[in-house]
Amino acid sequence: MATFEEVRQIVGDVLQLGDRTHALQPDSALLGNIPEFDSMAVVSVITALEDQLGIFVEDDDISGETFETLGSLTEFVQSKR
Repeated sequence: MATFEEVRQIVGDVLQLGDRTHALQPDSALLGNIPEFDSMAVVSVITALEDQLGIFVEDDDISGETFETLGSLTEFVQSKR
């Protein structure tokens, strides 16, 4: 099962957040809150999650709610494993 820390690290790496990565908590808003998190970043994060955690994400699986918070993204990843 993907842990919150794994998902947080992947998001931080893809967005190149550096030290700001550790400030992300489960209730941290993603879309609309982190300037680096745009539509292209969503694709990059999904690709990194697939590659590093061995999941497959269908286009129909993706919604704005999935990327609302880091916690909702972690729950989504866990449901895919």
